[in-house]
Amino acid sequence: MSDKTATPSSVIFGQAYRRAPEAIEWLCDVLGFARHAVYPGPDGTIMHAELTLGGGTVMLGSAKGNYWVKQPDEIGGAETRSAYLVVPNADEVYARAKAAGAEFVQEIKDED
Repeated sequence: MSDKTATPSSVIFGQAYRRAPEAIEWLCDVLGFARHAVYPGPDGTIMHAELTLGGGTVMLGSAKGNYWVKQPDEIGGAETRSAYLVVPNADEVYARAKAAGAEFVQEIKDED
């Protein structure tokens, strides 16, 4: 039997982008992620990347034709994923993202 206390639990969000190199730049420059690992693929694609923010990680790569993740325009415009970013300076990050062209489903607000 393995020792379940040896490795703490964690969840890493994964995402596929059609323009993964641009997504990496945006996530790092606007939201403050840091590049932990980026493995380029052929023709300007990203085979795999790991970006970190605080204690969190997101993995991403280039969406490729028969990739197992569908883009919203491939499934009638629906989005099946969402991510929440927890940062100490939410108003600043929000303002940078909005200035960089982010579209928000819900505007930022203080809540209990």
